[in-house]
Amino acid sequence: MKKQNKPSKNIDKPFTFRGKYLLCIVALIYVLLFVIDSQSALLALQKGSKVLLKILPIFCVVIVCTALINYFLKPKQIAKHLGHDSGAKGWLWALLGGVISHGPMYAWYPLFEDLRRHGMKDALIAVFFASRTIKIPLLPIMIDYFGLTFTIILSCYILIGALIQGALLEMFGTQKET
Repeated sequence: MKKQNKPSKNIDKPFTFRGKYLLCIVALIYVLLFVIDSQSALLALQKGSKVLLKILPIFCVVIVCTALINYFLKPKQIAKHLGHDSGAKGWLWALLGGVISHGPMYAWYPLFEDLRRHGMKDALIAVFFASRTIKIPLLPIMIDYFGLTFTIILSCYILIGALIQGALLEMFGTQKET
């Protein structure tokens, strides 16, 4: 008899709040801090609010990108370019995407969680994040400080390192079933 795969909890309840325990712990810490030292608690709350307001536009962009990907790209298309049968083209797309991407790394997490759910390989996610260390806007400054030869060689090493990290993850890691 064949064993049936159980559907993921996230598919059954798409709007579950996975960080509820962390939120409760943080709220409790803020309450305790407010009781102990209300000025520090207010200062921490103000600084936290400023950070939230700074990253909120980034999260909105990521949410819009995720929605557009879900609307226009079907899982078969994603699997074709970044899935398990993507081949060298998938590795190249991950490298290129990492180099041209901007913004903080954590802002990309929700998008890649969604892509992963649609079949993107973990190895390609690792390649993307590792290749993000090359920043196109900073290359002219790097060339000015260190020279063209150094910049090209270091960039090649970074790209090769990204590919090695992805290959190692593919060999030794396991794809989480979602």
